Amino acid sequence: MSNSAIILLGCLFLKTCGSTATTSSKPNILLIIADDLGIGDIGCYGNDTIRTPNIDGLAKEGVRLTQHITAAPVCTPSRAAFMTGRYPLRSGMDHNGEYRVLMWLAASGGIPPNETTFAELLQQQGYTTGYIGKWHLGVSCESRNDHCHHPLNNGFTYFYGMLFSLFDDCDPTAESGIDIRGHSRLWLYTHVVALANLTLFIGKLLGLVPVSWKVLSLLAFCGFLLLFSWYLTFGMARYWNCILMRNHDITEQPMKLERTASLLMKDARAFIERNRKGPFLLVFSLLHVHAPLIISEKFIGKSKHGKYGDFVEEMDWIVGQVLDTLDKEGLKNNTLAYFASDHGGHLEIKKGNVQLGGWNGIYKGGKAMAGWEGGIRVPGIFRWPGVLPAGSVIDEPTSLMDIFPTTVHLAGGTLPEDRIIDGRDLMPLLQGKVPHSEHEFLFHYCGAYLHAARWHQKDIGAVWKAHYMTPIFKPEGAGGCYDTTVCDCTGEHVATHDPPLLFELTRDPSEAEPLSQDTEPRFKEIIQRIDQAVEVHRKTITPVPQQLSAINNAWKPWLQPCCGTFPMCWCDKEQNKAINSRSKG
Repeated sequence: MSNSAIILLGCLFLKTCGSTATTSSKPNILLIIADDLGIGDIGCYGNDTIRTPNIDGLAKEGVRLTQHITAAPVCTPSRAAFMTGRYPLRSGMDHNGEYRVLMWLAASGGIPPNETTFAELLQQQGYTTGYIGKWHLGVSCESRNDHCHHPLNNGFTYFYGMLFSLFDDCDPTAESGIDIRGHSRLWLYTHVVALANLTLFIGKLLGLVPVSWKVLSLLAFCGFLLLFSWYLTFGMARYWNCILMRNHDITEQPMKLERTASLLMKDARAFIERNRKGPFLLVFSLLHVHAPLIISEKFIGKSKHGKYGDFVEEMDWIVGQVLDTLDKEGLKNNTLAYFASDHGGHLEIKKGNVQLGGWNGIYKGGKAMAGWEGGIRVPGIFRWPGVLPAGSVIDEPTSLMDIFPTTVHLAGGTLPEDRIIDGRDLMPLLQGKVPHSEHEFLFHYCGAYLHAARWHQKDIGAVWKAHYMTPIFKPEGAGGCYDTTVCDCTGEHVATHDPPLLFELTRDPSEAEPLSQDTEPRFKEIIQRIDQAVEVHRKTITPVPQQLSAINNAWKPWLQPCCGTFPMCWCDKEQNKAINSRSKG
């Protein structure tokens, strides 16, 4: 054999080996999750007025999913399902009560210690794991510093961000974003108690009330504590909930929203640079586009859709900066990058006639609505150059829960065998090795109530969805529940359907025309098949402690994270760090 032939064979051998190493070695994994982003807000999903070139570019270089579904239409349960690969009801992270998300940083509820996150399994496979941004899955269980629900106790070696969620309380110029109905009721209860105590006191002075001064003093003291607690919690919500933390240390209390997005972006880029030798897992959980809309100066007035459009365009720029860091470090071809939202856009959030929430495109409904597509169908984009086909579109039902088995398998780990994992490994579908998603049925919960179920009938390519319960829109036909901040899961504002409303989503993705026995010959057969699947699924749900119960979701002063001496909690270490950095320079 000639020398040139040997060289040619050697080159071919090296090329083959190199290609195998790219697909079989452990990739870096970057998961970017937006907050409250509507699927219709993104250019590659049909928006032609808001500019999202970086997210659109991600889709152009990768795979875009058109039926990517969240397991819940609000933050806490959706994120719990994302982290565990399981319906949130299985971990007690959804509830049949009034509150469907964690309402206080000092609540005792959160992701249970016996749940396993994909970060824990990747950590076991040698990954450096980081979580930057919004958490909203709890902090502590019994004492202020036990941090049982904290990211560092759930598989992450590094955390920087907000353990709670943005509310209007985080903006000192805005009105309270705490649940107004619960807020008002508590205000009423506490002031009724105070008025009753005052009446008893006056009655005692006039000799009209036969109650001892000792009992009256005790009642007055209890009333004072209740009143004080109301003002302490709701009056101090910005200090209690709006906190930045690095690992276990508070860096800002309260956080300065005008610089938060920049700090998180810089930290995400720094994490990638520090861990460029890999493998690493980074979950970058954006605070965008949840209200309040605090926009940096260079993006104000840049879009055609006011503050909300500006906020989306700023988010896209942040995503681009993080993706550019992968390019700069030479990591693009060895990194699986993913972009999604935790649920649909928030239709009810307005200021006057100005919409401050997202747009869900052609899909009906939005945030907090578990059945209608607008609340649960979100962007889903994967990019891995050389491994995933560029520019491809997949119109198959997939779930945010699929991230769990997908990342675990890529890392070389094994799935837990002691629990049900509802997610499915997406890699065969993303690479085009199989024609269909593994999901035959997906179940759509609002709190603990099953509002809808989806059947993917693969043999004929149909996707049927049955709605058992739907929110009543106000005003009628508006597409949202405008008499409240979010739609209810049950009660007088929810309609029950028997037989269920049935849609075929492939033909009617907007869910505009419900089918009937007159328009669909197989109506009864389809409903019966979905009902059977629901019955089988319900038998797999076992009772677990409710993390969002009233007691677990109540503010507990002994759990309140505090930078300083409670209740005088305040610090600004980020500002001090910046001052020290300038002085050294």
